[in-house]
Amino acid sequence: MFRHLGHLSPSLALSLVALFVALGGTAVAAGIVPRARLADNALKLQGKSAAQIGALAPKGADGAVGPAGPAGPAGSTGPPGATPASLASYVTYKAAPWSLNAGQEGDFTVACDAGQKAVGGGWDNQNGTALSVDTRPSAAGGGWRVYLLGVTSASGSVYAACLK
Repeated sequence: MFRHLGHLSPSLALSLVALFVALGGTAVAAGIVPRARLADNALKLQGKSAAQIGALAPKGADGAVGPAGPAGPAGSTGPPGATPASLASYVTYKAAPWSLNAGQEGDFTVACDAGQKAVGGGWDNQNGTALSVDTRPSAAGGGWRVYLLGVTSASGSVYAACLK
């Protein structure tokens, strides 16, 4: 029946060994997990709480507590009666449309409000197919720029996340 096998190649022998080790490993794990549960349940049947069971686990010695570091300076409290603003109140989002014909390319910019800086941005492609070549803040940082190539006639919006 096995006349055609001849000698086993080293790679086939190694593969078979790996297969049997892997199969044996799952069998060993399948036998260990129920035993661990039985041991835990046995302690519970003896009336031990979860804290007492945890106390039975071996632990290393605790080291000495070091000295406390220096306290940092207190922050400003702001004007009396003022409540701190949420982080979301410092971020606004701006959008500007873009449009390209097939084979056209262009650099599109969306501007932040005066005194704001663009910290991120992007674009979407609602109609047609376009490819982004570059996306970056504008030179002064007051907006976001996207360089697009129109594969087909396409349009969408350029977006900027602006920080107050």
